[in-house]
Amino acid sequence: MAVRVVDGVQGLRELVGETIGPSDPIEITQQRIDAYADVCGDYQWIHTDPERAADQSPFGKTIAHGNLTLSLVEGIRLTLLEQRGVKMGINYGFEKIRYPAPVPVDSKLIGTVEIASVEDLGGGWWHVVSRFDLRVEGAEKPSCVAESVTRLLADE
Repeated sequence: MAVRVVDGVQGLRELVGETIGPSDPIEITQQRIDAYADVCGDYQWIHTDPERAADQSPFGKTIAHGNLTLSLVEGIRLTLLEQRGVKMGINYGFEKIRYPAPVPVDSKLIGTVEIASVEDLGGGWWHVVSRFDLRVEGAEKPSCVAESVTRLLADE
């Protein structure tokens, strides 16, 4: 999907309620899952042991960590939206994070974003809430839903 260019905070405010996406697919390989395990220290066998997962897991194969899926939110945002007219943005946190469905190894994940709200905090700062829906390509149920909270400092 082509990147949507957003001009300034006003351009972002005009997107409130609109769903943007889906993103291009992101392949979730065993190498990516193992690299994430190395970063976070979670080596639970459902993520890192393909043979055991094939034999003992209800999913029949390894699955991605839920937080690995969540960590892809910012990259997906950047492939869908190009924000102009701001000096910087900072991650303020997340709300309402859920992992309704697993992400099996070798699946492709796609995402959408909806700008939920844009609030003026004064002094050039804006509070932005974006709703993300990440799911395995073709799946009915999402694998991760979350509200990302960002603070933007607008250009003067």
